Amino acid sequence: MITITEKAAEKAKAILTAEGKDGWGLRIYNAGSSCCGPSFGLDIDEQASDQDETIEQNGLKVFVEKALAPNLEGLKLDYFEDDQKEGFVLAGASSCGSGGCGSGGGCGSGSCG
Repeated sequence: MITITEKAAEKAKAILTAEGKDGWGLRIYNAGSSCCGPSFGLDIDEQASDQDETIEQNGLKVFVEKALAPNLEGLKLDYFEDDQKEGFVLAGASSCGSGGCGSGGGCGSGSCG
């Protein structure tokens, strides 16, 4: 199962509230392949479909297609920020680096954008 950090959950909930989408969640989807394997995307979605698994941690719902869920095993959804960039990142399984949504990207299964 994917782990959602408290920081990621708080930032996502703040974004959802700012967009008038309280109660919505994030969707992790397959964004194709990169140099080291699958690449994942991150979006906002109102609800899960019949083909989804819903993960709820720290008050945030994350929707993942059931077929994709095994690929996310052991990953952690986190939020980072420094002086030059900020964004969500899926970390934990990539051997060739990690990137994140809004981070300028990276390669491998750690990337979500």
